[in-house]
Amino acid sequence: MNSSEFLLGVAGISATLIGTFIVGVFFYLDTDLHRVMMSSDAADHYLRSSVRWVFAVYALPLFVALTLAVFEPLWGALTFIALSVIVLLCTIDTGRRMLARGGSGESIGLVVNQWACTAAVVVLVVLPWVIGGWVPPASAFVPSIVLALAAAFASTVALIMKQFDLTAAMAESGAFDERSPTAPTSEENNG
Repeated sequence: MNSSEFLLGVAGISATLIGTFIVGVFFYLDTDLHRVMMSSDAADHYLRSSVRWVFAVYALPLFVALTLAVFEPLWGALTFIALSVIVLLCTIDTGRRMLARGGSGESIGLVVNQWACTAAVVVLVVLPWVIGGWVPPASAFVPSIVLALAAAFASTVALIMKQFDLTAAMAESGAFDERSPTAPTSEENNG
């Protein structure tokens, strides 16, 4: 397998993960669970910032891999730099929102994921230049692309698990009823 085929395969994986993530986010927003389960405005802002971060990190391997597969390494490097700036800004915003009181929603998993992904972003941004010099060859971007996919996937899992934890806590407390709030109960039907 040559490097162009590998890069196109990675771009396909990234595109699939972005598509799946988009479907999940829209399903979540469509169900109105996000309004019911947000413990605070800070947690809601952190969730929004995290979703934005995941999109940016999935976009990096998608567009860099496509650029490297088709164009010269210089164009791949420029694409990588542009997307790295966006990812760094999103990482700073997400970290800032997590540090706000109640931002992580008391989730240790989100806090650990945030710090691990912040470290991964720092590594993936500098790695191509450490490996390949000033204008890295396409192969120098591969570890960063794979690390970006891993970080984005880990964040997707952390966000999903946080929502499952919130749903489970609400179900245990009885605060979340499976019936529609406007649906009549059996007592209302009988009397």
